[in-house]
Amino acid sequence: MNPVDFATIDFAPPRVSIEGSAETGFLLSSAIPLEAHQENLGQMLRYWAEHAPERTCLAERQADGDWRLLTYAGVGRLADAIAQALLDRKLGPYRPVMILSGNSIDHALLMLGCFLAGVPVVPVSVPYSLLSKDYLKLRFIFEEVCPGMIYVADGELFTKPLASLNLAGVEVVAGRGAVAGLPTTPFADLLETPATPAVDRSLTQVGAKSVAKILYTSGSTGQPKGVINTHGMLCANQQMLAQIWPFTNQTPPVLVDWLPWNHTFGGNHNFNLVLNQGGTLYIDGGKPAPGLVDQTVKNLAEVAPTIYFNVPVGYAMILPHLEQDEALRNNFFKRLQLIFYAGAALPQDLWERLERVAIQATGKKVIMTSSWGSTETSPLATAAHFPLEKAGVIGIPCPGVTLKMLPNGEDFELRVKGPNVTPGYFRRPDLTAAAFDADGFYLIGDTGRFVDPGDPGKGISFIGRVAEDFKLMSGTWVRVGLLRVAVMEAAAPLLQFALITGHDLEYVGILGWPNLAACRTLCKDLAEDAAPEQVLHHSAVKDHLRAALTRFNATQQGSSTRIGRVMLMSEPPDSDANEITDKGYINQRAALRRRQDLVDLLYADPPVPSVIVI
Repeated sequence: MNPVDFATIDFAPPRVSIEGSAETGFLLSSAIPLEAHQENLGQMLRYWAEHAPERTCLAERQADGDWRLLTYAGVGRLADAIAQALLDRKLGPYRPVMILSGNSIDHALLMLGCFLAGVPVVPVSVPYSLLSKDYLKLRFIFEEVCPGMIYVADGELFTKPLASLNLAGVEVVAGRGAVAGLPTTPFADLLETPATPAVDRSLTQVGAKSVAKILYTSGSTGQPKGVINTHGMLCANQQMLAQIWPFTNQTPPVLVDWLPWNHTFGGNHNFNLVLNQGGTLYIDGGKPAPGLVDQTVKNLAEVAPTIYFNVPVGYAMILPHLEQDEALRNNFFKRLQLIFYAGAALPQDLWERLERVAIQATGKKVIMTSSWGSTETSPLATAAHFPLEKAGVIGIPCPGVTLKMLPNGEDFELRVKGPNVTPGYFRRPDLTAAAFDADGFYLIGDTGRFVDPGDPGKGISFIGRVAEDFKLMSGTWVRVGLLRVAVMEAAAPLLQFALITGHDLEYVGILGWPNLAACRTLCKDLAEDAAPEQVLHHSAVKDHLRAALTRFNATQQGSSTRIGRVMLMSEPPDSDANEITDKGYINQRAALRRRQDLVDLLYADPPVPSVIVI
């Protein structure tokens, strides 16, 4: 077989229906109808507990390094006990459960118990508790949600953030330890609750409109907003995924996944994929951060996934290990059917490196794909259920989804309607009203264009956020999303992320967060422990970026894509200021607003020494 052939898996054919014109806009939908599906997530657990009781459902590393494994029968039994405990406490739609800790088996069991009992679960970003300096977001969410129970993995670790809340009438449950000064219920007490027929009765009352979760998303300004996630929208989304990925119906997915459950990618797309298809989830305690990525590498050396999900920064951090470690590489690709990225465009250099290591391990390219959506769309709205040759294509609408595509310059603004779309924002009718157009389409705020205007079935290319794009002083539009990816490819591997500047200014500039390890390799005369500022201001780093972006500029034809100046930043993004999410996504608008002094410095004349003039 040709060594650059694609591996083969079973995708649904990419068929679409389209109405309209380029002048007035299009309605684009899948030609595949959405099939019947379950009404609630608890039914998925019950199904597999009956049909594959001894299959491993959840796995997590213990303190001794061994894996703790729970079967579907075991998970079902423990989730029933928790559901009974929640019913005994009269928790329900107006007294939800708030979870402050990260991914774990106990977190999963509590979430599943909530699904069975019809109790909304509210997983909250861990940095709001453990990295925040003021706890403002944590207090805001707590006061809006009014939970009846709060769960933390470690009582002592969460004592300080919990002390910032008025916990009168709220039960605090801890996986271990106690919260200082507060009555604390051990999580084990919930697991020991004898289940009664009341759990079965409660499950029959959980319908498509019942609230499964409230997921809080950070905007560029103000406090987080709570997106209502119903059982119906999440179940519909999994049915869409099952229809476009029929291979998951034959091979139960095995995931090694770190993506946080307070986000829709990890908590809805991936967790519910395992739940719907009777798969196995190995909870990865690592993440794409220095020191923590080593845990991910260790897990991937032991467990061969069938599908691998990550964000671009995650692939950037594991790729050197895959390139250098043959045993790791061979195990990673041993039964891998699909590589999936989401949340941000995958730079083409990372795409090509993934293809190379796949060919090294298997003699073939593994299929790589992506999708598009948001917390408000469960998250899947479009998907590329066909092999892709390069990054940036988000595919076509999933079964049951219709896209409204309205002309926006050379591109189209995208709007979404379907059974996967949220009914609105928790206790915010004002935000809900503003989020939908007169035809009921959700205003997701993104733009795209057809890969081939003559063949819509080839998919849509993601262009960027409507709110991120801006005009230069000349009136020329800058498409931030496209330019960011192009600049990061041109400067690879020195940039981890680029903020695009130039609103109402003469030229485009870059404020860049560096890949410090890659920058250090250029600084041959510096000690290994040299301060980051020494590395970032080293002449070798500046010369490399200047040369790379000079070559990039030579290929560009207009001011909207040529880079005038660059400055590297040493201060990491701040989660309190909405600059970064748990998954490493950067909020361009929030970051530029907070770093306006650096924007001013970038454009100062004469240029300061830290600025690289291209």
